[in-house]
Parts: sequence; C-alpha cells; structure tokens
Amino acid sequence: MPLHPQVVEMMAKTAELGLSPTNEGTPEEARRNSIITREFTAKLTTPEPVDSIEERTIPGSAGEIPVRIYRPNAEGVRPLIMLYHGGGWVVGDLETEDAACRGLCNRVGAVVVSVDYRLAPETRYPGAVEDCYAATVWAVEHADELGVDPSRVATSGTSAGGNLSGAVAMMARDRGGPSIAHQVLFCPVIDAEFDRPSYIANATDYGLTRDSMLWFWDHYTGTGDDRYQPYVSLIRAEDLSGLPDATVIAAEYDPLLDEAVAYGEALKAAGVKTRCTVYEGMVHGFNGRVGIYDAADDALDEAAAGIKESFGI
Repeated sequence: MPLHPQVVEMMAKTAELGLSPTNEGTPEEARRNSIITREFTAKLTTPEPVDSIEERTIPGSAGEIPVRIYRPNAEGVRPLIMLYHGGGWVVGDLETEDAACRGLCNRVGAVVVSVDYRLAPETRYPGAVEDCYAATVWAVEHADELGVDPSRVATSGTSAGGNLSGAVAMMARDRGGPSIAHQVLFCPVIDAEFDRPSYIANATDYGLTRDSMLWFWDHYTGTGDDRYQPYVSLIRAEDLSGLPDATVIAAEYDPLLDEAVAYGEALKAAGVKTRCTVYEGMVHGFNGRVGIYDAADDALDEAAAGIKESFGI
C-alpha cells in the first residue's frame, strides 16, 4: 500500500528541520540531530504515565551502566522486560525509547529496565551487546530488589535495539544465562547484507537509508569479519533452535524489511514460536511514534500480547 498519510505528514514536518543525512556527518552530529528530532517529536505527544521511574547505574564488565527502571501501577511481583534502545549502535540514550518503555510497562504490567549501553565508534562490537547482556544478568540476579519474577523475562528493542534483543536472547541460551521467555524485535537489524530487495527498493526517501545503514555498520563492527558474527548478524548463527518465543515487527517501507521477515521465517523453521508482522504503509522505527502513528500503538499491543502469552498471563 502507499505510505500511510500519518507517515507522509510526519516526514514532511521532520524534513522542515533541515537536518543533514546521518552518513554525511560525524557520530557527534548524528547524536545532535537525533536529539533535535526527538525533542521536536516530543512536542506532538504526551508521555503515557507509569507508576514510577528510577534512574541508577549498575555494574558492568567495563564499568557502570546507566539504566532507567519503569514500574507499573500493579501490586505484587511483576514480570521483567529488558529494553535496549535503537540508533544504529551509534546514537541514542535512555530517552530514545521512553514511549516504548512506558507502553510495555503498562500493557504487560511489567517492570521495564532500559539500558544505556556503550555506543560506537568509541566502543565497537561486542561492547554494546555485552553491556546489554550484563544488565540482563544483573536484573535477574537482583530480582528480589526489583520486585520481579526471574522466570518471566523478556527482551525488547527497536532497530539496533532489536538486534541487541535477539543477541542477548542468543547469548543467554549459549552461556546458560538468564531464562528468557520472549524476545521482541521491532524493525530489527539482522544481517550485514545490503543488497536484499528491500535494501534496494527502500534505499532512500523513507527515513532510514541504505547509506546510513552502511555508516552505522562501519562504526559498530568495522568492515572486517566481526560483522558476520552471530551475535550481530543473527541470521548467520549455526543453530537458532532453543531460542525464546519471538515477536518480529517489520515495516513495509524499511530497508530492513526483508531481513526481518527472513529471520522470522528462520526462527519458525528452527522450531521457535514466532509471530512476524509486516505493518503496511509504515517506515523504519514507526513503533516509536506512539501518539502520532496509530500503528505504533498497534505494534505495542501486539508485542505486549506476545510477551504475556509467553509469560502465561
């Protein structure tokens, strides 16, 4: 279908900001542009209230990791959702997916721990995923302190965060780590392969571009073999069996569409209970436009339903 009218309107508004393409600047410039866009978007929405929000740091393998903890208005021990923000492993912070954190917190009735992992190129692969895994291990080990059930844990994230969600789930399986019940991958980065049909058809004009993705990959992994490791190119893992149930959310006008769908199919083929949905008329990261795109609320509803089913609630 054509681009949704809500997307067309929002893209026109953000174009008026006059920001330069990500791949034409430095990481610092990309981060500034991201903040400008986020602050502009924030003026168009009202944050969904949650019971409480706490910011703190937790220990990681390479130093303290900032986290933000969202708690729902619900009694008793709650499920746990770990959330890793998007931004191509180069951009983003605890504000990036605030709307998703609030939405999942309320929809699932879960404590959400959002992780401010180290960014590239200052810290290349595997720094980000190791931080996310360490934060997940910490949260499970401190379940009593957090008031969460360590047997009901999900991972979630958008774009690079979706990549990290899948990678942490894989790491937990491989390392005998926390028992992850569900993984949510919104518009995920799945593979260092840039010539799939959606990469060509959606290379420009829809927000995220093919050139920007190449730029992000170069900063995170460099151009060598690291980009083909299974904890970054998830679909290249030799074995996908035994991974948590999955919800994969993809967008029709996203360069990453084909790899998201391919990963969903690969998970199913490996016996992983997986739901993969392509949202027509949507662009990369649409799920973060809560209160702007109706489909963003739908995607959160779908993710929450998948998590709750895996949790048995």
